[in-house]
Amino acid sequence: MQARAIFEAACDVAKAQGEAIVPEIMIPLVSTKREVEILKALVARVAGQVFTEKGRTLEYMVGTMIELPRAALMANEIAEEAHFFSFGTNDLTQTALGLSRDDSGRFLGAYVENGIFPRDPFVSLDIDGVGQLVELGAVRGRETRCDIKLGICGEHGGDPASIAFCETIGLDYVSASPYRVPIARLAAAQAALAE
Repeated sequence: MQARAIFEAACDVAKAQGEAIVPEIMIPLVSTKREVEILKALVARVAGQVFTEKGRTLEYMVGTMIELPRAALMANEIAEEAHFFSFGTNDLTQTALGLSRDDSGRFLGAYVENGIFPRDPFVSLDIDGVGQLVELGAVRGRETRCDIKLGICGEHGGDPASIAFCETIGLDYVSASPYRVPIARLAAAQAALAE
């Protein structure tokens, strides 16, 4: 249903403006190439139906969220099917650290005070641990698909230290909630200048 809505809207925009956009369909929470393969085929089937109904075709991309440690480890295989990765660092942090973002607020302050974590890992990316998974996923994804588009999404996308890390490993974009966008833009500019 969501893919259909995206393709219908993209076709309508192309018709109204005379200029086609390239929709990006993102499949969440995968851990294997086969999951992407199955869902990519479903997206292609829906796209074909909509394109027949609308009398036009559009280019589009299918990618995935890398939110599970296994997905980061298997990124080379997943990139065979995915045109882009968006590292969902909120969920990747939860699954890598075995902590629930919803419940950890009761004890994370004590973890930071006692030096277990230098900062709250749900506010600023745990570069030493979760960051390794992001970097490894990026490297392995690029080994398979050199032109793969890579970024992060989630609250870390508005954290200057996390953005600086993303610049260091060569990610293409960060995505954050609207109120964090001004901070993200400034941090991204500063990180780019520092490189």
